[in-house]
Amino acid sequence: MAELVRPGMTAGERIKHFRERAGMTRPVLGGLVGKSGEWVKAVETGRLLPPRLPMLIHLAQVLGVDDLADLTGEQKLSTSTYVKSAHESMPVVAQALTSYQLDAGDSKPLTAAELAAQVRQGWELWHGSRRQRTAIATVLPTLMGNARASARHLDGVERRRALASLAQVYHLAQLYLSFQPRQELVYLAGDRAMSAAQDADSPQAMAGAAWYMNHVFRDAGERHEARVQLASQASGLLRPDDSKDDLARWGLLQLAAALSYAKTGLDGDAWRHWDQADRAAHALGAGYAHPWLIFGSGMVDAYAVTMHADLMRGGEAIRAADRLDLDSMPSSTRRSFHLIEIARAYSQRREPVATVHLLRKAYDVSPDTAKFNLFTQSAVLNLAETGGATVRADAVDLAAKLGLSA
Repeated sequence: MAELVRPGMTAGERIKHFRERAGMTRPVLGGLVGKSGEWVKAVETGRLLPPRLPMLIHLAQVLGVDDLADLTGEQKLSTSTYVKSAHESMPVVAQALTSYQLDAGDSKPLTAAELAAQVRQGWELWHGSRRQRTAIATVLPTLMGNARASARHLDGVERRRALASLAQVYHLAQLYLSFQPRQELVYLAGDRAMSAAQDADSPQAMAGAAWYMNHVFRDAGERHEARVQLASQASGLLRPDDSKDDLARWGLLQLAAALSYAKTGLDGDAWRHWDQADRAAHALGAGYAHPWLIFGSGMVDAYAVTMHADLMRGGEAIRAADRLDLDSMPSSTRRSFHLIEIARAYSQRREPVATVHLLRKAYDVSPDTAKFNLFTQSAVLNLAETGGATVRADAVDLAAKLGLSA
């Protein structure tokens, strides 16, 4: 059990605290940030000075630490050097999420079918737009209000369907708010999504909420056991032999467990669950992708890159990446994310030219995804400082596009 963070703890002691909270050994953490277990030990025990900014950002990402001050303690960081950027519409979306809206206001109750159609359009905006945060922010406050109004005013089966749609609206809010300054709102959106799914008495909705809550837990460094337990409980409610939708959600939760095991370095369990996800994806057929969860063979294969990278096998990750066809994935943000993960694998192999090239390609596919990705931020800042002349110039240019101070 990791000790509590205390005032006066050194940066090394704080890194040790968050590493133990995440259930990671020193070699696992070192591998995830491109260092050795001995390097982690030296930092934790004070034999080495605290890491510089790009490595601190990378450590924060891996350990699920939202505020760098939690890692540095008394060490102050200039806000001009590191500021977690906020999308320009975040205040409006945050207000919509935190408002109780006890009266109807401008919201209008829709039928369950009308609400479901609006939610489908929301997912199309999220997955189809290069700047998905800007796109979804234009409709999310109204969509949230309409979904809440429908859930309040409808009865019986119609109300349960509206609640399942409301859970999806909260998923969209969670995705929009992720990796922005007010991380507590991501928790709030995830919790409200699970509550709506439970009120809907829908195993399918609860499975979707469990997938997104797994992201919340992983990004916050919550213990691995809680993530796997949630995925297991939700998958146990489904009937994967009875419907393609249940099978897709069941496979998605196997993938959630696989990612959690890989994050903590548990190789055998990670690939056992990945195999189950892979079998589910192949049973759904070539080219299948869930309409908004995007689960299918393409997604399972792409996450194999992430798992190899988390297990400190950059070479295997690159070989897995060579087999991918990301162009066929029906989501700009997913294509961009998986390009960033491939860049992370090349970074582990100390190949800066490939790393910066892939990060630039990820930015071209989806500027929003790249801008709000912590690995992209840390890698670009590091390459802008330490890369060779050509790499440094490309990294400085990309840093400017991302709004970073290089």
